[in-house]
Amino acid sequence: MGFIDWYFTVVVFMFGACWGSFLNVCIYRIPAELSVVKPRSRCPKCMTDLAWKDNIPIFGWIFLGGKCRYCKVPISPRYPSIELLTAILFTWVWLVFPVMVEDGFDFRFVPYWVMVFGLILGSMVDFDEMWLPDRCTIGGMIIGPIFSFLIPAMHGAETHLGGLIDSLIGLAVGFGSLWSVSVIGKLVLKKDAMGFGDVKLMGALGAFLGWESIIFIVFVSSLIGTIVGVSFIAAGNKEWQSKIPFGPYIALAAVVWMLGGSVLWDAYLAWMQGTAY
Repeated sequence: MGFIDWYFTVVVFMFGACWGSFLNVCIYRIPAELSVVKPRSRCPKCMTDLAWKDNIPIFGWIFLGGKCRYCKVPISPRYPSIELLTAILFTWVWLVFPVMVEDGFDFRFVPYWVMVFGLILGSMVDFDEMWLPDRCTIGGMIIGPIFSFLIPAMHGAETHLGGLIDSLIGLAVGFGSLWSVSVIGKLVLKKDAMGFGDVKLMGALGAFLGWESIIFIVFVSSLIGTIVGVSFIAAGNKEWQSKIPFGPYIALAAVVWMLGGSVLWDAYLAWMQGTAY
């Protein structure tokens, strides 16, 4: 990469870290039904407003030694971890979907940044509270088709209407597939087999990524969940198997698909069919 490429890559990384800082606010305040805009960031222990230098993404935590400047209570390393994760994923998306292409401009990185933001937010709230915010799931089902109409390249479509139609088909397939699993599971197991938040999340992902992604996301998320569950059992922590919700597995599989999972999926299908070279 040339100097300009490196410059914009660093800018995107910093931009992603800033959004990661805002994510920390959303993850803490949304479940508590608090405004994510005001009041300004403050220590949850001593309630002292934080100075701007304390809020520098990633580095603020390092400069403070992982403790509040005022009451010296330890600050969870999860805060800089989320900022770093968001920065890395924003940068990764930027590198996979560059704005400059041979035949013009490609703005797919914008909706994918929005999707990454929503997936991290939903996953962390799901970890903490065992539910997915509607602003991540229903919100995704609303803005996914809008983005798809504006940027039909998200679905490989040539027209705006084609992008919208592909998005709505993906939404229907994503929502309907997991809704069917939920209904059948409840009939067989006589209890809820899957949270409805997961169903709505799959609808949102289908709207963003298209119906082709759904089989991959269901397969990979189930595989990851099985591996994690077996690992906990093998480590003697069987009770943790039920404490991890399914939403984060879905989110991880969706990110893998977005960043090139379709290539892996095609290779897997070719291997299964015996046509791989």
